[in-house]
Amino acid sequence: MAEAEQLSLGAMPRRLFACTPSRLAAFDCPRRYRMTYLDRPQLPRGKPWAHNTLGAVVHLALHRWWQLARRHRTPANGGLLVERNWQSDGFRDEAQSADWRRTARTWVESYLAETDADAEPVGVERTVATTTSRLAVSGRVDRIDDRDGDLVIVDYKTGRRPLTSDDARSSLALALYALGARRTLRRECTRVELHHVPTGDMAAWEHTDESLQRHVSRAEATADDIVAATDTLASGAHVDDVFPPAPGPSCSWCDFRRHCPEGQAASPDLDAWAGLAQSAQDVS
Repeated sequence: MAEAEQLSLGAMPRRLFACTPSRLAAFDCPRRYRMTYLDRPQLPRGKPWAHNTLGAVVHLALHRWWQLARRHRTPANGGLLVERNWQSDGFRDEAQSADWRRTARTWVESYLAETDADAEPVGVERTVATTTSRLAVSGRVDRIDDRDGDLVIVDYKTGRRPLTSDDARSSLALALYALGARRTLRRECTRVELHHVPTGDMAAWEHTDESLQRHVSRAEATADDIVAATDTLASGAHVDDVFPPAPGPSCSWCDFRRHCPEGQAASPDLDAWAGLAQSAQDVS
């Protein structure tokens, strides 16, 4: 009986690794992953970034615009939603904040002027999820459209860098969202789009089953590395041996930079508004 029980236990399936695309992306720097997801209590984060505030307000305005009754879905009301939800976290001063508030309003109004208010999305800020042989992955999608019966993933972007189809093609998050939409909504989904709100430009990619599977393999490999590191830490290894820093220029933007000597040495300290364009007009 004991031998049979051991065989039964040995045949038990491995527990799926529960994650989001953001969690997988954080392992680009194992130390940042550990500080974000494993340390308890979590270390204090750094200053708020103005560009994050800007992006969050634009996303919120676009989200709430779709919640309006159809007769109220006008570009001007999108601009009002920016005004009502504006925050000044991370900006240099009130003058800079006001300048960017006006710019964000212009962005949203221009973007919505080219948006079909009658094309009701399948989902807005919709959580989707799927499983693979090793993952239980979920995430929240900015918007899911219905295009001739197929689902399309729409992700809003507000950064100053222009976007290309390669950005859409290589995005692990977008690929996992497409698979999650398939599983959650039981509809075909292969197209993913990045909508650059400041310019109204759109970068898209049409996935195949093969290209989506390549993203799944990439996600599973990252998850395997995370699980191996976590198990090794639990067995008594030194934390910096299994979750080492990955210092580089991007450390300037890390929320945990103040706790990482290697990151400080590898990158300059930046003002909280450094992620904005030099002026609001630069990306208008």
